[in-house]
Amino acid sequence: MTDTSTSSDQPPIAERRPHTLTRVDGSTVEDPWHWLRDRDDEAVIRYLEAENAYTEARLAPLEELKETLFQEIKARVQETDASAPILQPPRRDRGEQAGWLYYRRTLEGQQYPIHCRRPAPVGVTDPGRLPDHLRAPVDPTAPPDDEVVLLDENAEAADLDYFRLGGYAISPDQRLAAEAVDTSGNEVFRIRVRDLTTGELLDDEIPRAGYGIAWFADASALLYTVTDDAWRPHQVWRHRLGTSHEQDELLHQEDDERFWLGVGAMRSDRYLAIQAGSKVTSEWYLLDAEDPAAAPQLVAAREHGVEYDLDHRGDLLYVVTNADDAIDFKLCVAPVATPGRDHWIDLISHRPGVRLEAADVFADQLVLSERSNARTQLRICDPATGEGDVLPMDEEVYASGLGPNPGFETRTLRYVYTSLTTPTQVFDLDLESGERTLVKQQPVRGGYDRDRFVTWRDWATAPDGTRVPISLVRRADVDLDGTAPCLLYGYGSYEISIDPGFSPVRLSLLERGVVFAIGHVRGGGEMGRRWYEDGKFHAKPNTFADFVACADHLVEQQVTGRDRLAIRGGSAGGLLVGATLNLRPDICAAAVAEVPFVDVVTTMSDPSIPLTVIEYDEWGNPQEPEFLTTIASYSPYDNVRAADYPALLVTAGLNDPRVQYWEPAKWVAKLRTTMTGGGPVLLRTELGAGHGGRSGRYDAWRDEAEVLAFILHHVGAVDVAAGTSR
Repeated sequence: MTDTSTSSDQPPIAERRPHTLTRVDGSTVEDPWHWLRDRDDEAVIRYLEAENAYTEARLAPLEELKETLFQEIKARVQETDASAPILQPPRRDRGEQAGWLYYRRTLEGQQYPIHCRRPAPVGVTDPGRLPDHLRAPVDPTAPPDDEVVLLDENAEAADLDYFRLGGYAISPDQRLAAEAVDTSGNEVFRIRVRDLTTGELLDDEIPRAGYGIAWFADASALLYTVTDDAWRPHQVWRHRLGTSHEQDELLHQEDDERFWLGVGAMRSDRYLAIQAGSKVTSEWYLLDAEDPAAAPQLVAAREHGVEYDLDHRGDLLYVVTNADDAIDFKLCVAPVATPGRDHWIDLISHRPGVRLEAADVFADQLVLSERSNARTQLRICDPATGEGDVLPMDEEVYASGLGPNPGFETRTLRYVYTSLTTPTQVFDLDLESGERTLVKQQPVRGGYDRDRFVTWRDWATAPDGTRVPISLVRRADVDLDGTAPCLLYGYGSYEISIDPGFSPVRLSLLERGVVFAIGHVRGGGEMGRRWYEDGKFHAKPNTFADFVACADHLVEQQVTGRDRLAIRGGSAGGLLVGATLNLRPDICAAAVAEVPFVDVVTTMSDPSIPLTVIEYDEWGNPQEPEFLTTIASYSPYDNVRAADYPALLVTAGLNDPRVQYWEPAKWVAKLRTTMTGGGPVLLRTELGAGHGGRSGRYDAWRDEAEVLAFILHHVGAVDVAAGTSR
């Protein structure tokens, strides 16, 4: 039976139960912890509870440090704060004279934000023309008299263990709001509709929905998605206000299990869109937003390997696509009347090495979001010619991107800027004069001085000679002589880029002399589409080799020492951590793997598990022997070996639909019985949450304080007070 001892010296030992798995190639493997998949088995819950108790006992000596770190986080974060207001301009074509300013407030002691608005002046359609006192964030301690509270998440979550607002869509006439609520962490939402004038909920309620809500122009109907049993948004439905959800109309169903559906609205307000997409292929449908009975109209039929994204202006669609071997994507235009592939005309040709990620179209401007040489950039262009220039930034290592810009005819562009040393800044750029206005800077309490820290870019060399970028930050007086502790973070999947942004939470590490580094490994998108493709399918092992190279580089360059290094990653980044430890169990002193995707062969071989079929285009289908061989070569659970592993903290969520809780649970059980020494190996499972952990901000800060305490303890920085020299 499972040993449920909670002694700090003896971890719980999961019972081994005989279970044989047969793989597609006919081979068999024993999986004695396969029984942990049964969440309805009381023994499974007892085991997870025992693991939690063991972890709590082992971390008990760090309780004082955890509390210190939690208080530091609270002391640095501006708990009572307000976001920069967003102008939703009036629609003159509908006779509207004034718009609204939308923002969120947070209050000290409260877990969740409060959604608010206040009226904008009559006739103002551009945020750059707002008076200064309306352009700036409100005083959250003394909200204006004309403020309207739209939704207080704290009140909604008062009697719940978990609350998440997964979607919040204001109707075009700004009278109604559709709210998507998750109360378990399983990312399946209940949609409800609120009258913003009275604050009352309407009778309209959709009990089970996925991500995405889109309103028709007259607010008489909306679109939403529904997920299947594999947590795949596979249907789009139309709900007419005032009717039961049982009368809703199915508009589109996607039967190909590789494709997800999404819904949205064009900034021009002229069209709603249904997007069907796999990891490598796109297909779009448009609906006339002015016609609540409109049927979806196909834009361009799917072609395997061809991706495209859309925006709209006038009689043209703007198409970001990789068609015609444009590996880093190009921008085309096509007539709305004849939008098929045969009518796509290049506006901005493919530029190898400059990854075009998005094109946002306004009445008089075109804004490109690009990525080049592991840096983000914004290019402001003429929508007719595509000619334009990159918006200059202030630092070598930074992250920038568009903020919310709901007004189609705006002459003011909102964008966001941050770096590892610069708190997040929200700017308004006057597109006529070029003048920048700082609307809001992320406040950091406690007298943060960015000049006390330095950030830089370094490059490791992978075994195949590829140069891998690393973004780093440290306190300026920390010597690079091999004695500094260091935390190396990585992800490396799905073409997701981990950009170098500021975190007030991270200051608790930096102030104790810890160097923080991000390894921009292949499989991510930091260096363009090729960088992603060189870290997926049969090239996936490059991701792990890159991370090992980053860790070794940090030691060789005396940024840190081997016994002072920790590594961290979550989800697919947890796979990165697990595979790295199997390759090099001696690579670091400590590792943190949060909701890690570690049982890759078993999960990818079971199409009933959420995401599996969709992810064949990311990892490969193990039903094909050549992919089974590759996946089995790196799957962390399948490659645990008899070696000394570092101290390891692993997390899971019982309701997680993305990485099932049993993956980390099985991995920990196998590590415990296979490793020859080292550790400890700790598992904490949130029994009432999902992929993102607990939902309240204070709960999240306490979880982060625990992770930081674990890291600091194992890299030898526990006895260093924040703000002191080592």
